[in-house]
Amino acid sequence: MSIALNKENFEETINTWVTIVDFWAEWCGPCQMMLPILEDFSKKMDGKMVVAKVNVDENPEIAGQFRVMSIPTLIVFKDGQAVETMVWVQQIDKLTEVCSKYL
Repeated sequence: MSIALNKENFEETINTWVTIVDFWAEWCGPCQMMLPILEDFSKKMDGKMVVAKVNVDENPEIAGQFRVMSIPTLIVFKDGQAVETMVWVQQIDKLTEVCSKYL
């Protein structure tokens, strides 16, 4: 299961683990398409990395910090630094390929 991030836990999470963060919104159709893919990916990566979500409506300052203009946007963080960005719906094979480089 993915972790909901906000300003209280965002920095600690991305600094502690390799983390993929899904920037999304409830009203976004493509974001809803991404949900089951991320849930499957989260199960596949359990214990290897963190799969997390940031609701851009509830956390606009975090989305702004990373210049998220379109959603869904997925950003991979390693040691607190953004190392990969993917925009739009991604399949589990692509997520695995991108994230495996940082594990």
